[in-house]
Amino acid sequence: MTKDKSIAQLLRASCALTLACSILIIAAQAQNPERITSVEGITEYRLPNGLRVLLFPDPTKQTITVNITYLVGSRHENYGETGMAHLLEHLLFKGTEKHRNIPQELTERGTRPNGTTSYDRTNYFETFGATDDNLRWALELEADRMVNSFIARKDLDSEFSVVRNEYESGENSPINALIKRMMEASFAWHNYGKSTIGERSDIENVNIERLQAFYKRYYQPDNAVLMIAGKFDDAKTLELVKQYFGPTPKPARELPKLYTSEPAQDGERSVTVRRVGDIQSVGLTYHIPAGSHPDFAAIQTLGVILADTPSGRLHKALVETKKAVFVANFQFQTYDPGASLFYSVVPKDGSVDEARNVMLQTIDDLAKNPPTAEEVERARQKLLKGVEMALNNSDNIGLTMSEYIAMGDWRLYFLRRDRIKKVTPEEVRRVAAAYFKPSNRTVGLFIPTPSPDRAEIPPRPDVAAMLKDYKGEAPVAMGEEFDPSPANIDARTARSTAAGLKLALLPKKTRGGKVVARLTLRFGNEKDLTNRADAASLVGDMLMRGTSKHTREQIQDELDKLKARANVFGGATQANAIIETARENLPAVMKLVAEILRDPSFPAKEFELLKQDQMTGIENQRSEPTSIAFNAFSRHMSPYPKGHINYVKTVDEEIADLKTVTLDDVKKFYSDFYGADHGELAVVGDFDDKEIAKLSGELFGGWKSSRPFARIPQVYHDVEPINKSFETPDKANAFFLAGVNLNLRDDDPDYPALLIGNYMLGGGILNSRLAVRIRQKDGLSYGVGSSFIASALDKRGSFLANAIYAPQNAAKLEAAFKEELARALKDGFTADEVEKAKSGWLKSRKVSRAQDNELVSVLTIGLYYNRTLAWDAEMEKKVEAVTPEQILAAMRKHIDPAKITIIKAGDFAKAAQKQVNN
Repeated sequence: MTKDKSIAQLLRASCALTLACSILIIAAQAQNPERITSVEGITEYRLPNGLRVLLFPDPTKQTITVNITYLVGSRHENYGETGMAHLLEHLLFKGTEKHRNIPQELTERGTRPNGTTSYDRTNYFETFGATDDNLRWALELEADRMVNSFIARKDLDSEFSVVRNEYESGENSPINALIKRMMEASFAWHNYGKSTIGERSDIENVNIERLQAFYKRYYQPDNAVLMIAGKFDDAKTLELVKQYFGPTPKPARELPKLYTSEPAQDGERSVTVRRVGDIQSVGLTYHIPAGSHPDFAAIQTLGVILADTPSGRLHKALVETKKAVFVANFQFQTYDPGASLFYSVVPKDGSVDEARNVMLQTIDDLAKNPPTAEEVERARQKLLKGVEMALNNSDNIGLTMSEYIAMGDWRLYFLRRDRIKKVTPEEVRRVAAAYFKPSNRTVGLFIPTPSPDRAEIPPRPDVAAMLKDYKGEAPVAMGEEFDPSPANIDARTARSTAAGLKLALLPKKTRGGKVVARLTLRFGNEKDLTNRADAASLVGDMLMRGTSKHTREQIQDELDKLKARANVFGGATQANAIIETARENLPAVMKLVAEILRDPSFPAKEFELLKQDQMTGIENQRSEPTSIAFNAFSRHMSPYPKGHINYVKTVDEEIADLKTVTLDDVKKFYSDFYGADHGELAVVGDFDDKEIAKLSGELFGGWKSSRPFARIPQVYHDVEPINKSFETPDKANAFFLAGVNLNLRDDDPDYPALLIGNYMLGGGILNSRLAVRIRQKDGLSYGVGSSFIASALDKRGSFLANAIYAPQNAAKLEAAFKEELARALKDGFTADEVEKAKSGWLKSRKVSRAQDNELVSVLTIGLYYNRTLAWDAEMEKKVEAVTPEQILAAMRKHIDPAKITIIKAGDFAKAAQKQVNN
């Protein structure tokens, strides 16, 4: 019984049924959220003010995700307003009268929050521990900032430069720049041709009054959809939603009707981007219907058939012939008709013209060689696997639903799945002929056509009519409520050994029978691994490319049929396998993973493709500020001798060494080192622990490395500090690194104090000292923070800070970093800061343990360290006991500003020249 029904009953009992009393009863009942529909475990309600509410209960999670989607994005921006929706996303973290420091609140609650902006929507979300208090706080926060955010001039003055810095970060990417220009060329009139982040001039000159008007127009309950997913009580949650969102009235304004539609394209369009870079790329875009259109399922299927790795036609035509190192496709699944985009990455010494011609020929060839039934079935399985796996994760489903809400209705997610299930080869052939035609694409050339063959894009369908009475399929089976405390995890985890492997098995009932596993095999020693790092890396990357029983393509097909994600990879001292699947498929997936590890075929063709791919990736690092800075920093801070497995190479050394590695070198490394006599396996989720323990012994028993294993210790290096800058011409964004090596392990008495000290200095969510100063106040960086780590086995730790920024702000950013570090080391942190930081840090740990994908990694590394979660519990107690005085003493002892190394990379010469010219 809801609160309002109780009020109505009281009114009946105490009043004669006069006309006035009847009106009061009706008014009380009318405030209840109206139940609209329910599909597969998600139920929609609507408040009188127009707010739509989606509840998705999942008692198996110890977390709740609150996601609110506003139906406003870059599509709604007018002339001079590009980037306004995205800028508002940033400003809604600046506070209200009730919530003056939102980043601090998010940090204190241990949440995982963010906000994102797209063409058709903006959303805000936070995932947090499942408590009534946390849920009440999150709903009150979102209800308050819906209509009461400051959107103040002073916040805009600092934040616009942060957004500009984010803009410049995207401009550094050759692929991003090409896609942006292609979309501009593809859409002559519709706003989908404008980048969501906006144009620099609009970002820099935005008018605060227009921004406030934009906010008041679109940030209203009748233009929003609130989704709550996770562990909560439905009735209590609806009461809270009504309590916090109900008082906001439905606005009197009418939202503007957007009527611009992109006309049919009447010939190929061309765009060429010329910039500094180390890779080449070719792209194609085709206009396609809205994401809600019935044709979209077949278009997505065709995209997989063409661009999937390794089965796609474009992969076979481009990558396997070495004309490109990578191909991809994605569809802009939008409210109005959007675009399907293909692109390929071409080596620096490759031919862009040849790659373009092959891409065009492969797509145009669909008319003569339409997709086969086998290709369609493979693509359908891959797409359906993604849908099913997403439904098993209530943390992310709310974020996924934002896209479908923006398309017109959240139920489109399930309707899309239904349509994919029914896609036929004939439908795929039809959409290929209808939309993927020369006159409907944007590419690198313009060719006059005497008889235009236009692709007429159908209008957006009537979503309400299409989804009338839609019920969907049966909801996914629920799992159990699980307490993610260290004590309960240890109590539920069975630890043992099997065939040399240490096992940690934690069976529990999960949504959809989900189970995750992580396997680590360790091998080698310092002497035997000398000068063999390149072969080791290539072995790891070759494992998924074929066995004696399955080709690379067949491995992917098997994983799709088993509705599983699995990644097997290796490095210099270990091999890893990560698995996510359902209970009934786990044994089969483990057998396939064991085959990949124990029976790789090392195909010569795949080896050459891999080398080419890696060569291109290394070349791309030459002019990238982040890569240059990290390489220089790592080489200075970790001065291992050349040939040592931990030696950090220059780009030239990496390329030269990679060229000399042969397939025989790779096979020899595998035969010398791979085995299962030293390793760990952890499994979390819905599975039979006795069956999996037995199967582990059967799959890996008797497989031993031919070389002895000895852990390679991490060495503390007391290096002299340096402060160096590296030029990266024509890069709009620069990168800053600062750090120092620390001589301690994670059992050092100072470790807990340093953890919280760093959390306050550069951790948290936009609420650290560095973030408040450099991003919030000075507006110098979109991304700034610091980290602190210490080994569990060796006295080797580090403190590291980093930031992206505009090159002209290099001196300001470095000064701000030094000032904030000096302030922390001089004055320390207040008792209030420390208590809030400890609370946020501890809550974030609980949220992390509630994620099975993260918990399985904790259990795996715990096996290696011979630690249970009792160690984690003890560490958390130590953190709770830390005082401000202990934090200050520990930071002063271990972090000496005079010993900090600083590395900067950016186009500082151009910035200096601009200052001279100005």
